[in-house]
Amino acid sequence: MTHAIYKFPISLVFFSTPELLEIGNIPFLVAGQKPTREELLKYYKAVAQYFNLNVSLYDEVTDISRDGDLWLVRSKRNGTYRARFVVLAIGFYDHPNMLGVPGEDLPKVSHYYTEPHPYFRQKVAVIGAENSAVETALELYRYGAEVTLIHRGSGIGTSVKYWIRPDIENRIKEGSIEAHFNTTVREITEESIVIQTGSRQQTLDNDAVLAMTGYHVSFDFLRKIGVELEGEKLRPVQHSQTMETNLENLYIAGVASGGLESNRIFIENGREHAKMIMRDIEAKLEGAH
Repeated sequence: MTHAIYKFPISLVFFSTPELLEIGNIPFLVAGQKPTREELLKYYKAVAQYFNLNVSLYDEVTDISRDGDLWLVRSKRNGTYRARFVVLAIGFYDHPNMLGVPGEDLPKVSHYYTEPHPYFRQKVAVIGAENSAVETALELYRYGAEVTLIHRGSGIGTSVKYWIRPDIENRIKEGSIEAHFNTTVREITEESIVIQTGSRQQTLDNDAVLAMTGYHVSFDFLRKIGVELEGEKLRPVQHSQTMETNLENLYIAGVASGGLESNRIFIENGREHAKMIMRDIEAKLEGAH
């Protein structure tokens, strides 16, 4: 979770109030009414220190398999862990939804936005029209970038926050931000971006591309370890009251549990998954005695 927060824009202020982000019954105190990215990172670090959590940082899990009643969790740095219970809280922020167009691998293209300063007086294409794309476009515009918003849909996303929608719509209406709807990206070059609206193709001068097209869970990893995925939304099979997957004693938590509908899960409701999981584990341990 903190890795995703670390990748959020540096100046981010959360809409959630502090008490909705608290974990472990540890109070979260902030300077203002709403917590900042920096405050939340410090808080979660303090929680880890308070409980003296055994955290193996920068260690990638490559496989999870059964060995009798135990799970074997294999990692690149520290070998194999043996555990009776495993919780998958793998997030999705490391797997952006790619455009799949020529030039997407150019250095000027990013699927993450951190701060506006590098884009001052630059021609920036922001791809997408949901919250992250809209907030990025507005902040870039106010820091002096020449912003073009490109979206394959017919307008601003329906989930955009109600207090932000009038701002972006007015900036588009007055021409401060150029917007192309019902439009797809065809190619990205060092100095331009090629877009297509219906049968019309245009080449726009461009210095940077921020593809705010969302992220997805590592479905390949879930399939590899045997977690079943349901329907078109690829939602991992899970018990609604315990978060246990189709594999006994293997649980899933956070946005990873949502499949392609991960946008329905936030820190506020995702933290409830841990409580459900721990209740189930405690019940199993008590039943074993």
